[in-house]
Amino acid sequence: MKKNILLSIFSGLLLWLAWPPMHYTTIFLFIGLVPMLLAIENIIQSTSNRKGKLIFGTAFLGFFIWNSLSIYWVYNSLKIVGELVAIPITLIPYSLGPLLMATACWLYYRFRLITNRNKGLIALVCFWIGYEYLHQTWELSFPWMTLGNGFAVTHQWVQWYEYTGVYGGTIWIWAINILLFLIYIGFREAQTKQTRQKLIIAAVTVIVLPLSFSLYKYYNYTEQADPSNVVVVQPNIDPYFKMGDIPVSQQIQTLTHLSDSVGQVNTEFFIWPETAIADPVNEDRIRTSPYFLQAQQFLNKYKNGTIITGAETQKYFNTDKTETASPIAGTNEYVDNYNTALTIENSAEVHFYHKSKLVPGAEALPFSHTLAFLKPVFEHLGGATGSYAGQENPGVLYAQSGIGAAPVICYESIWGEWVARSVRSGAQFIAIITNDGWWENTSGKDQHLDYAKLRAIETRRWVCRSANTGISAFINQRGDIVQQTKWWTKAAIKQDINLNSDLTFYVTYGDYLPKITSFLALLGIIGILVRVRFKRKEK
Repeated sequence: MKKNILLSIFSGLLLWLAWPPMHYTTIFLFIGLVPMLLAIENIIQSTSNRKGKLIFGTAFLGFFIWNSLSIYWVYNSLKIVGELVAIPITLIPYSLGPLLMATACWLYYRFRLITNRNKGLIALVCFWIGYEYLHQTWELSFPWMTLGNGFAVTHQWVQWYEYTGVYGGTIWIWAINILLFLIYIGFREAQTKQTRQKLIIAAVTVIVLPLSFSLYKYYNYTEQADPSNVVVVQPNIDPYFKMGDIPVSQQIQTLTHLSDSVGQVNTEFFIWPETAIADPVNEDRIRTSPYFLQAQQFLNKYKNGTIITGAETQKYFNTDKTETASPIAGTNEYVDNYNTALTIENSAEVHFYHKSKLVPGAEALPFSHTLAFLKPVFEHLGGATGSYAGQENPGVLYAQSGIGAAPVICYESIWGEWVARSVRSGAQFIAIITNDGWWENTSGKDQHLDYAKLRAIETRRWVCRSANTGISAFINQRGDIVQQTKWWTKAAIKQDINLNSDLTFYVTYGDYLPKITSFLALLGIIGILVRVRFKRKEK
């Protein structure tokens, strides 16, 4: 029992050491799951009459260690509300992922009871990816710890994400860990020399071929020349003083001054961060907003320039209100609040995109009908719970020149398929606007930046990242960070990026891998349930 606990802890520590932003230790991803597999195998081979519970508990322990050490920074964004509230709320992201991971391991054990180890291990990969896809799509979504994200630091290894997305990385990690586990078990079970040799050859092949292909792709990838001059601004305004303490007009003055410091006559885009316009603006009256006019006046010097900026916006309804609209006290009106990206240019044309991948709790109350009673608790996380609305489909923000940008607001940058859909709709580069200061100077801001490199590879698009208080950067189509700012520094940087209109395989077909494996996982669960039903009938 103690041995299995130690193996589980060791597995969690190895995965944490391999996780971004750790450098030089990514290789631990290829062995990090082996101790966990050994612990599960020991329990299966034991004489215990509660194997399922032991497997679930053992798996949860290791994965909780990995998750909590990797995303410890979540607590920093909540501690403003006080420890009594922050600690229990923080335990949700720390624990929910590990609970789902442990469930995948428990399903693997149950499937082993009706098949054999080899088929069970294949099923385990399907169950795991099924958990990852669920954690990306349901109302408690938090795909931050998807295994394939682990290569964000060593992006040179996974240039084939343009075909598979991050789920290809998840399969790669599991395949290598399973083969190494089978090789080790082979010595314990006295397998034939021929069998061990086949497993060793398979393991070497699974490591070398994808890595060789990726490195070849990386060093031979050439961008097509189609330049556009882009300026990214980092105003470095403390997020805790951004709303109300500093006048919005003063914040915009800071943004225009920084933009002007590096802007050129041929600059086509100025990208400002999330909620750069912090006072809510009525979208139907945006053109008369003093903040809009202040930004537009700045563009007098840049006739071909377009600003992509974050803003707090609202839309009012008398009738035909949306499901998310809230009543306005004392009136017959309703209002929707949005975390928005919009364009400002030297014309009356304005395009809006509303953030749709909302942070559970802080921006949207998950399972809002069932958990409505929790709304007062979550309101401490920013006061906007349940009041933010999104849009059904990703958007593209077009400049007056016709260039399309994929607007990605903060948390949305960890959804590969969501970004890919914008690209499929015509985006020629990716504009990420964010505000990472809530996490303070922790690895959260570094992970968020590193994950953006994977979006560049999946879509073969430049990423222009504007962070209010984080790290702003330019990332090329290979996933290289070409320029970046320092943390907690007021700055503006410019870059000639190459636009791209070609569609990668991943952009065209999206998350086909998790959809297929999730279907297979569902079949496996049905098989388990059928077996349980037959056993009950036999009794």
